[in-house]
Amino acid sequence: MKLLHTSDWHLGQSLNQFERGFEHAQFLAWLLDTLEAEQVDALLIAGDVFDNTNPSAASQNQLYQFLTQARQRVPHLSIVLTAGNHDSPGRLEAPAPFLSLLDAHVIGHVPRTPDGIDLNRLVLPLKDHSGQVAAWCIAMPFLRPGDVPLVEDATDPYMAGMAAIYAQAYALACQKRSPGQAIVAMGHCHITGGQVSEESERRIVIGGSEALSASVFAPGVAYVALGHLHLAQKLGGDATRRYCGSPLPMSFSELDYPHQVVIVELDGDAVASTRDIRIPRSVELLRVPRQPAPLAQVLAELQTLSLPPDLPPAQWPFLLVRVQLSAPEPGLRALVEAALADKPVRLVRIETRSSGSGQMEAAALVSVDELSNLAPAGFFERLYQHRFGEAPPPELMAAFTELVNQAPEGDQP
Repeated sequence: MKLLHTSDWHLGQSLNQFERGFEHAQFLAWLLDTLEAEQVDALLIAGDVFDNTNPSAASQNQLYQFLTQARQRVPHLSIVLTAGNHDSPGRLEAPAPFLSLLDAHVIGHVPRTPDGIDLNRLVLPLKDHSGQVAAWCIAMPFLRPGDVPLVEDATDPYMAGMAAIYAQAYALACQKRSPGQAIVAMGHCHITGGQVSEESERRIVIGGSEALSASVFAPGVAYVALGHLHLAQKLGGDATRRYCGSPLPMSFSELDYPHQVVIVELDGDAVASTRDIRIPRSVELLRVPRQPAPLAQVLAELQTLSLPPDLPPAQWPFLLVRVQLSAPEPGLRALVEAALADKPVRLVRIETRSSGSGQMEAAALVSVDELSNLAPAGFFERLYQHRFGEAPPPELMAAFTELVNQAPEGDQP
């Protein structure tokens, strides 16, 4: 049996003011081709399908068109889609009755009955190309405190509850499986030791806890398909416990990540092999320069930036400009835009770094009480000194004082 593991699509995501529908459309078209070429039996989508809990109509249309086309292109395909921390469980599950006609199982939240958690809806059969059940999937969505069972006398009830629900689901999967059928598990969580992208991953901290131990997945689980962390990685080097990573770089900090999906081949109840398939990048992200540099050097690099002249606007690269300043530069954006005149590029952000950055000794640390007693000019002076490593020029202080004096009395601090 062949599985494809993907996650963290973040449909509807924007890079600052630039929407990324074209990139997502290109990825989904590539994924359809890959599913067909590989003749995948089951598609596992491990959370954060959408970028926010109120996705646009266009983003929802992308998802449902993809699911429909996936079944048309690969008629035997089973699909399991679970919610991540960015998704709305209810919104994701709303079309579930219709999606079930496509053999697409959508798990947004932990289902309950009057007797407690309905584990049967979390343990799903996966069929091979002949239509026979070849594996069982523990389809666990992102777990919130109200989703997990209460564990008496636990030091950390949330962590203990997550471990308990995975253990209960695994026990049920063991009951359901026949000899030779594998058990796979899905999760959208931060596992201890996983490497985080600080710029674009929302930290999951509940009750002071952040990372879940990989030991919640029993040794009898053949493969663990994880979502949440955007960097593709194997837990402890184990190819059967892994994050597949996001299909697109969600921020410039993810520029050098390997964006991929994972193909998993099952042989009976074990993993025979795993294989990474890189996702083509339809729009480039550029950092100019790679490290912050003085303004004159940055402008020179921008002016000589060589880009294909015939790119359609939807494929113009996104650009992060990185400048090191020794003093404030009020006309910075105008200078950068002038250097980029007529270039097919989208300026996302200008990142500035002061030459005095990191010189904590330049400004003495003060307490909160001391800060509250500072006059605006004193606060501004300390802030400037902290950032640039020297006292502000007299003419700048004079201009600041003039602005404060011109403010209506009720608006002054």
